[in-house]
Amino acid sequence: MRLTSFTDFGLRVLMRMAGEPDRPFTTSEMAEEFRVSRNHLAKVVSALSAGGYLETRRGGGGGSILAQKPEKIRLGDIVSLLERGQALVECFLPNGNACTLTPRCQLKAKLAQAEASFIADLNRSTLADCIYQPMKF
Repeated sequence: MRLTSFTDFGLRVLMRMAGEPDRPFTTSEMAEEFRVSRNHLAKVVSALSAGGYLETRRGGGGGSILAQKPEKIRLGDIVSLLERGQALVECFLPNGNACTLTPRCQLKAKLAQAEASFIADLNRSTLADCIYQPMKF
């Protein structure tokens, strides 16, 4: 299974923030640190905020902080949120399934079970298990 860069950066944002949970981080600051587009990261932060994982504050001293303790945030739940709408295979799409094998396909159920197992396995771990500690010089 391959995760989208959207999910990859979402996990990075949360891991980075978990290392300093009381410190607000700006999107610009994290985009620079991760060497990615600020606009792309803003969309990631927005999704994490809408999902209840971040609190955002505007203005001076603003930024984002974790909305929950790292030990309460399950990795599979994060991946499920950020991968929502990303079909593992074309036949999982709600519309547009053009596969001629679909009527008698024996693979679809196995892939669905594998995807559910992947999320369940990730949910055995929390953000606290993946806290990023920046190097201090």
